[in-house]
Amino acid sequence: MKKTVKQEQVTLMHEKLKRAKAVFLADFRGMNVEKATTLRNELRAAGVEYKVFKNTLLDIAAKDTDIACLTQNLAGPTAVAISYDDPVGAAKVLSKFVKDAKGVFNLKAGVLSGTLLDVSQIQALADLPSREVLLAKMLGSMQAPATNFVGVLAAIPASLVRALDAIRVQKEGSC
Repeated sequence: MKKTVKQEQVTLMHEKLKRAKAVFLADFRGMNVEKATTLRNELRAAGVEYKVFKNTLLDIAAKDTDIACLTQNLAGPTAVAISYDDPVGAAKVLSKFVKDAKGVFNLKAGVLSGTLLDVSQIQALADLPSREVLLAKMLGSMQAPATNFVGVLAAIPASLVRALDAIRVQKEGSC
Protein backbone atom coordinates (compact mmCIF):
# COMPACT_ATOMS: atom_id res chain seq x y z
CA MET A 1 0.00 0.00 0.00
CA LYS A 2 1.33 3.44 -0.87
CA LYS A 3 2.13 5.89 1.89
CA THR A 4 -0.43 8.45 0.66
CA VAL A 5 -3.21 5.84 0.72
CA LYS A 6 -2.24 4.85 4.25
CA GLN A 7 -2.25 8.49 5.35
CA GLU A 8 -5.73 9.00 3.88
CA GLN A 9 -7.01 5.88 5.64
CA VAL A 10 -5.50 6.96 8.96
CA THR A 11 -7.02 10.44 8.63
CA LEU A 12 -10.44 9.01 7.77
CA MET A 13 -10.29 6.53 10.67
CA HIS A 14 -9.15 9.28 13.05
CA GLU A 15 -12.23 11.34 12.17
CA LYS A 16 -14.48 8.32 12.69
CA LEU A 17 -12.93 7.57 16.08
CA LYS A 18 -13.37 11.19 17.19
CA ARG A 19 -17.12 11.05 16.37
CA ALA A 20 -17.68 7.62 17.94
CA LYS A 21 -19.61 7.19 21.18
CA ALA A 22 -18.27 3.66 21.63
CA VAL A 23 -15.58 1.52 20.01
CA PHE A 24 -15.15 -2.23 20.46
CA LEU A 25 -12.18 -4.38 19.45
CA ALA A 26 -12.58 -8.05 18.57
CA ASP A 27 -10.43 -10.98 17.55
CA PHE A 28 -11.99 -12.66 14.50
CA ARG A 29 -9.38 -15.41 14.06
CA GLY A 30 -10.90 -18.48 12.39
CA MET A 31 -14.14 -16.81 11.30
CA ASN A 32 -15.39 -17.86 7.88
CA VAL A 33 -16.83 -15.51 5.27
CA GLU A 34 -20.44 -16.54 5.93
CA LYS A 35 -20.21 -15.70 9.65
CA ALA A 36 -18.35 -12.46 8.92
CA THR A 37 -21.07 -11.40 6.47
CA THR A 38 -23.78 -12.24 9.00
CA LEU A 39 -22.01 -10.19 11.67
CA ARG A 40 -21.54 -7.23 9.32
CA ASN A 41 -25.24 -7.28 8.37
CA GLU A 42 -26.39 -7.43 12.00
CA LEU A 43 -24.05 -4.60 12.99
CA ARG A 44 -25.12 -2.51 10.00
CA ALA A 45 -28.76 -2.97 11.03
CA ALA A 46 -27.83 -1.72 14.52
CA GLY A 47 -26.12 1.36 13.06
CA VAL A 48 -22.59 0.15 13.79
CA GLU A 49 -19.63 0.38 11.44
CA TYR A 50 -17.44 -2.74 11.38
CA LYS A 51 -13.96 -2.69 9.85
CA VAL A 52 -10.83 -4.77 9.86
CA PHE A 53 -7.98 -2.30 10.15
CA LYS A 54 -4.23 -2.74 10.42
CA ASN A 55 -3.09 -2.49 14.05
CA THR A 56 -0.26 -0.05 13.36
CA LEU A 57 -2.54 2.25 11.37
CA LEU A 58 -5.25 2.03 14.03
CA ASP A 59 -2.66 2.91 16.68
CA ILE A 60 -1.73 6.05 14.73
CA ALA A 61 -5.38 6.96 14.07
CA ALA A 62 -6.26 6.59 17.77
CA LYS A 63 -3.82 9.27 18.90
CA ASP A 64 -5.59 12.32 20.45
CA THR A 65 -8.95 10.51 20.64
CA ASP A 66 -10.98 8.96 23.45
CA ILE A 67 -9.95 5.49 22.36
CA ALA A 68 -6.19 5.98 22.73
CA CYS A 69 -6.38 3.71 25.80
CA LEU A 70 -7.37 0.78 23.54
CA THR A 71 -4.01 0.64 21.78
CA GLN A 72 -2.66 -1.80 24.41
CA ASN A 73 -5.14 -4.37 23.02
CA LEU A 74 -3.92 -4.12 19.43
CA ALA A 75 -2.33 -7.53 18.94
CA GLY A 76 -3.22 -10.16 16.41
CA PRO A 77 -6.06 -9.81 13.93
CA THR A 78 -8.27 -6.98 15.12
CA ALA A 79 -11.69 -5.88 13.96
CA VAL A 80 -13.13 -2.53 15.02
CA ALA A 81 -16.83 -1.91 15.67
CA ILE A 82 -17.64 1.80 15.84
CA SER A 83 -20.96 2.99 17.25
CA TYR A 84 -21.99 6.59 16.64
CA ASP A 85 -25.44 6.45 18.26
CA ASP A 86 -26.40 3.55 20.52
CA PRO A 87 -23.51 1.74 22.23
CA VAL A 88 -25.92 -0.68 23.93
CA GLY A 89 -27.17 -1.93 20.55
CA ALA A 90 -23.61 -2.53 19.38
CA ALA A 91 -22.71 -4.37 22.58
CA LYS A 92 -25.86 -6.53 22.28
CA VAL A 93 -25.03 -7.62 18.72
CA LEU A 94 -21.36 -8.27 19.49
CA SER A 95 -21.94 -10.27 22.69
CA LYS A 96 -24.71 -12.29 21.00
CA PHE A 97 -22.31 -13.10 18.19
CA VAL A 98 -19.58 -14.10 20.68
CA LYS A 99 -22.00 -16.66 22.16
CA ASP A 100 -23.10 -17.92 18.73
CA ALA A 101 -19.59 -18.12 17.25
CA LYS A 102 -18.27 -20.31 20.10
CA GLY A 103 -14.61 -19.32 20.25
CA VAL A 104 -14.19 -18.11 16.70
CA PHE A 105 -15.07 -14.49 17.52
CA ASN A 106 -13.93 -12.93 20.81
CA LEU A 107 -14.17 -9.43 22.19
CA LYS A 108 -10.91 -7.87 23.34
CA ALA A 109 -11.94 -4.55 24.88
CA GLY A 110 -14.02 -1.46 24.30
CA VAL A 111 -14.26 2.24 25.05
CA LEU A 112 -17.45 4.05 26.01
CA SER A 113 -17.15 7.84 26.21
CA GLY A 114 -13.46 7.65 27.00
CA THR A 115 -13.77 4.86 29.60
CA LEU A 116 -11.97 1.59 28.94
CA LEU A 117 -14.25 -1.47 29.15
CA ASP A 118 -13.17 -5.06 29.60
CA VAL A 119 -15.15 -8.03 28.25
CA SER A 120 -17.31 -8.40 31.38
CA GLN A 121 -18.22 -4.70 31.29
CA ILE A 122 -19.16 -4.99 27.62
CA GLN A 123 -21.42 -7.93 28.56
CA ALA A 124 -22.99 -5.84 31.34
CA LEU A 125 -23.58 -3.05 28.80
CA ALA A 126 -25.23 -5.57 26.47
CA ASP A 127 -27.55 -6.69 29.29
CA LEU A 128 -28.96 -3.17 29.65
CA PRO A 129 -32.36 -2.47 28.08
CA SER A 130 -32.27 -0.62 24.78
CA ARG A 131 -32.35 3.16 24.60
CA GLU A 132 -36.00 3.17 23.57
CA VAL A 133 -37.02 1.01 26.54
CA LEU A 134 -35.08 3.21 28.96
CA LEU A 135 -36.67 6.34 27.50
CA ALA A 136 -40.14 4.79 27.77
CA LYS A 137 -39.52 3.88 31.42
CA MET A 138 -38.26 7.38 32.16
CA LEU A 139 -41.27 8.99 30.47
CA GLY A 140 -43.61 6.68 32.36
CA SER A 141 -41.96 7.69 35.64
CA MET A 142 -42.22 11.37 34.73
CA GLN A 143 -45.84 11.00 33.64
CA ALA A 144 -47.01 9.09 36.75
CA PRO A 145 -47.17 12.10 39.13
CA ALA A 146 -49.15 14.14 36.60
CA THR A 147 -51.55 11.24 36.02
CA ASN A 148 -52.03 10.78 39.75
CA PHE A 149 -52.62 14.52 40.21
CA VAL A 150 -55.28 14.52 37.50
CA GLY A 151 -56.90 11.52 39.19
CA VAL A 152 -57.01 13.37 42.52
CA LEU A 153 -58.47 16.48 40.90
CA ALA A 154 -61.12 14.38 39.14
CA ALA A 155 -61.96 12.59 42.40
CA ILE A 156 -62.98 15.82 44.18
CA PRO A 157 -65.99 16.64 41.92
CA ALA A 158 -66.87 12.93 41.76
CA SER A 159 -66.92 12.80 45.58
CA LEU A 160 -69.11 15.90 45.66
CA VAL A 161 -71.54 14.34 43.18
CA ARG A 162 -71.70 11.12 45.23
CA ALA A 163 -72.28 13.09 48.44
CA LEU A 164 -75.08 15.13 46.83
CA ASP A 165 -76.64 11.94 45.46
CA ALA A 166 -76.50 10.36 48.93
CA ILE A 167 -78.24 13.43 50.40
CA ARG A 168 -80.90 13.26 47.65
CA VAL A 169 -81.50 9.55 48.35
CA GLN A 170 -81.68 10.25 52.09
CA LYS A 171 -84.21 13.08 51.63
CA GLU A 172 -86.36 10.95 49.29
CA GLY A 173 -86.30 8.14 51.83
CA SER A 174 -87.44 10.40 54.71
CA CYS A 175 -90.44 11.82 52.85
